[in-house]
Amino acid sequence: MNGDLPTSLLRDGFAVLAAVGGPILGALLAVGLIVGVLQAATQINDPAVGFLPRLVTGLGAAWAIGGWAVEHLARYFATALSHMAERG
Repeated sequence: MNGDLPTSLLRDGFAVLAAVGGPILGALLAVGLIVGVLQAATQINDPAVGFLPRLVTGLGAAWAIGGWAVEHLARYFATALSHMAERG
């Protein structure tokens, strides 16, 4: 196996991870900030008030981009396997 192959696969894997996880993480950060500001303004510190909006947002974002994310991950996996078969 070439020494360049693991490095390129790792770099591409992190790029795919950032592309797939970025939108979900961004949505969770935005909702977390909004909920945190509202909790600080109203002084309601119930853990469920902070958890439930983030849970719903995370599930909704995962559902919204799920097809695209699976397609993107499958394309990366197929490319990685073909590169390993060619060079390995």
